[in-house]
Amino acid sequence: MSPHGTLPGDRPDRPDRADRARFAGAGARARTRSAAARTAGAPRHDARRRTFPPLAPREAPDGRFAATWWGNAWVDALEDTALDPARLARGKAYAQRGHVDAITVTPGRVVAYVHGSRPRPYRAEIRLRTLGDDDWERFLDKAAARPEHIAALLDKDVPHALEAVTGLLPAPGDLVPDCTCPDDGYPCKHAAALCYQAARLLDEDPFVLFLMRGRDEQELLADLTRRNAVHAAAESAPAAPALPTVLARAVLAPTTGHAPMPLPPPFPAPDRPGRPAVFPADPEAPDPLALDLLAGEAAARAHTFLTTGHDPVAALNPWQDAVRLAAAHPGSGLTASTRALYRDLAYALDRTPTDLARAVAAWRQGGVAGLAALEGPWDPPAGPFDRARPALLAADLPAFRPWRNRLSTASLQLRLGRDGLWYGYESDTDREDWWPRGTPDADPVGVITDLLGR
Repeated sequence: MSPHGTLPGDRPDRPDRADRARFAGAGARARTRSAAARTAGAPRHDARRRTFPPLAPREAPDGRFAATWWGNAWVDALEDTALDPARLARGKAYAQRGHVDAITVTPGRVVAYVHGSRPRPYRAEIRLRTLGDDDWERFLDKAAARPEHIAALLDKDVPHALEAVTGLLPAPGDLVPDCTCPDDGYPCKHAAALCYQAARLLDEDPFVLFLMRGRDEQELLADLTRRNAVHAAAESAPAAPALPTVLARAVLAPTTGHAPMPLPPPFPAPDRPGRPAVFPADPEAPDPLALDLLAGEAAARAHTFLTTGHDPVAALNPWQDAVRLAAAHPGSGLTASTRALYRDLAYALDRTPTDLARAVAAWRQGGVAGLAALEGPWDPPAGPFDRARPALLAADLPAFRPWRNRLSTASLQLRLGRDGLWYGYESDTDREDWWPRGTPDADPVGVITDLLGR
């Protein structure tokens, strides 16, 4: 790769402006073209090529150009191998003053025109290695294994645990700069400016990083959906038992002086409510997810009335009911419609999608009692709580710090519920980001042993 020209096969023309998504400001989560772009006759969207309009000038008062840990890791990968700090400083100044034109991202490459001291801009690019299929398999398996990882990705966050699986972020030397300017610096100030502005794109949307590494958002979400479908299929109900039948012609045949043939006994109540039909998408029809929710809700409540004679939903508050609704759908958050479910339910109750995802994990762990263990610290009376720490030490487990009804280490936690059961939690080390894990049990040693996989 020559620092004085383009690579063989590179197009020297400017990035396609008609295909640009409208890049939202801080906190925005727009993932598709704006209505204005669609009505202006923009070409068909290519998920593996994304072009962002120039970013507004911005100062970095704290000295860190990026706002997220992964954005700063991207910048560090270039700065750690730069040969001339002065060129880096000029590149950062170019980025801060808005000299970088539209940025186009494709697998393995980031390209933009950068305006320097001359009238004609230079074409700068940053190249990096794309991940192989085995790397993506490890990443997807890790992401699908824990609901908090999926929730974090959908909330535009990158968990440290996922990055560590495949080396998603570049290490020093992984970013290869190039530019059409005559400067043979490594990198030149134009390529450095592009790298700094690319970090702002990563701050806003980590799926840009995934595209750089070879997979677009649609591919990733489709793969995660398939993995969830496998889990859902494993939990499907067994075949219904054979039911007594009577031929319709025998029941309806005319009789003379004889009593009609008796009908078969009523069907026994099923073990669980049935799943609703698949509702096709139709622009003139209600949202398919909303129909699915209504039909599933009706089936579940009818089954409960049939088998128990009471309605378990009546006693729930709005937040508990929202968590219950989201928990009833194991694929929630993986498609556009189910992501909207999390967003709308959370917004209606002044919570975040991550709050809802964490609450769903607690609900699946222990229902109403599990949700109470997540959200309600309390002071337990003397007894089981006081006996838990000696029992854990006797089992050769780490020392746990007590606080109210909780016992914690750097990455494991036990919470004593008001129902007398212990609920397990895990967090990345020293992050204080606790997520429900495992099965509740009256024995705290059993809960921790299960979490540790002993």
